[in-house]
Amino acid sequence: MHFPHIEHHGARDGVTGSCHQLHMDAASSLLVDCGLFQGNETSADGRSGAGHPAIEFSLATVKALVVTHVHIDHVGRIPYLLAAGFKGPILCSEPSARLLPIVLEDAFKLGFSRDQKDVERYIKLVEQRLLPLPYKQWFTLVETDTLVARIRLQRAGHILGSAYVEIDLTYPATGDNKRVVFSGDLGAPHAPLLMPPEPPERADILVLESTYGDRLHEDRASRRQRLEAVIERALQDQGSVLIPAFSIGRTQELLYELEEIIHTKLTSPALTPVGASSLANSPHTAQPLLPPRERAGERGTNPAQNTGPTEMPPAENHSPGQAITNWPELPIILDSPLASRFTEAYRSLQPYWNQEARERVEAGRNPLAFDNLIKIDSHTDHIAVMNHLTQTARPAIVIAGNGMCSGGRIVNYLKAMLHDSRHDVLFVGYQAQGTPGHAIQQYGPRGGYVDLDGERFDIRAKVTSIGGYSAHADQKGLVEFVTGMQEWPREIRIVHGEREAKRILAAQLHEQYKQHNGLPAAITTGGAEDMADQDVFHA
Repeated sequence: MHFPHIEHHGARDGVTGSCHQLHMDAASSLLVDCGLFQGNETSADGRSGAGHPAIEFSLATVKALVVTHVHIDHVGRIPYLLAAGFKGPILCSEPSARLLPIVLEDAFKLGFSRDQKDVERYIKLVEQRLLPLPYKQWFTLVETDTLVARIRLQRAGHILGSAYVEIDLTYPATGDNKRVVFSGDLGAPHAPLLMPPEPPERADILVLESTYGDRLHEDRASRRQRLEAVIERALQDQGSVLIPAFSIGRTQELLYELEEIIHTKLTSPALTPVGASSLANSPHTAQPLLPPRERAGERGTNPAQNTGPTEMPPAENHSPGQAITNWPELPIILDSPLASRFTEAYRSLQPYWNQEARERVEAGRNPLAFDNLIKIDSHTDHIAVMNHLTQTARPAIVIAGNGMCSGGRIVNYLKAMLHDSRHDVLFVGYQAQGTPGHAIQQYGPRGGYVDLDGERFDIRAKVTSIGGYSAHADQKGLVEFVTGMQEWPREIRIVHGEREAKRILAAQLHEQYKQHNGLPAAITTGGAEDMADQDVFHA
């Protein structure tokens, strides 16, 4: 076997289940991510998938696991990795070290045990394995007579704590040096809260994601206007906006943008942004969804501490098209205990926020805990709020997990509201094939149906997608990650994308290489050198 050599145990033919093994020499290898598969996606050999997440490859040479970020499709198989006997350290950024135990606690409960003692033992084990690394600093992973391997994390701009991984390999016996870079998931520029990614200086081999390698995103101003316009339409229809969102990253980004819209309405009520209607500034006549003391705080599970939503006065009746609320009073309902935990963790990690976000805090604003925000914790309160919204003409924005509608509280909202044309389902993230979210996105505009928990539901609610809210870089961002290097890679392996997205991105990179003095490069979309069906571009 020639070294370095890369095996892809996930995200080779799709976007979930990320897991890549870098064989540095015969005795040492490194795992980059170990994520769950979602939808219909499986490992390259078909042995692992959403219904069978066990580790099916040898761990004999694996020295460490490095985590690029804490999304479940990048870390969800870690419990199975530990169960398979992995005993090495888990390397990640300092913010990810704070967030990862929360993610893995949830994954452990779903896949192994809900017994609290088992959960606590498992989380303690994970925390003992964690080795947080500061950004931009080299860490020596292996140092022998035959191999020196160093690793460095750089900001990826995808979610808080996300990183791309630089691995510097030196072989003393021959003097050879190779720089291998794993992009992880790269973020879009100007993302709320996050500092943008900067390309590495160089790479000999680049493993590059391609989630949106076939498209360009809207700019931030346009997507915020579209978000506002969708919400305005729901206000006019006296409906709710349901936003399926990942608990970490997307939820916090949405809260940040919604706070900005509301702040603008409060400070400049005479200004109506493009795409907005006069409804945003109309008089408020409906009763609050929750008592004022519940706003900007989390509802607990102790009945003695809460007045249930069912005790609220019902919303007043209004004729169709009549405005019943205004932006400063519009409830923003975060109905996800896990997302609430992540949001609190985000707030504690303000030193890692970008300058714009920190300046807002310094100005007295709280982008992740504003007055309109209502956090729902207990299942009882979840059901009560959902029933209230379905039985009244009370507009609201509901953010709930999970992001692909394959589980979580968003499923209950969809079951209760998809049949009602007053409501909107707003997708702000990627929907993998085989997931209910993908079905709603694809068939909703045609008046189709979706299967949820084995039951068919007709889709009469409006369905909208806003691509600009993706936490992934678009084609332009991915290409610039390569062309921004001082020394371009001679080999690029395109992973983490649908086949067409990978093919189009490869073609774009091929053109860039042709224009760059004809620099030779192998650009592969099959993921592995020995795969017969891979597409290879020799620039």
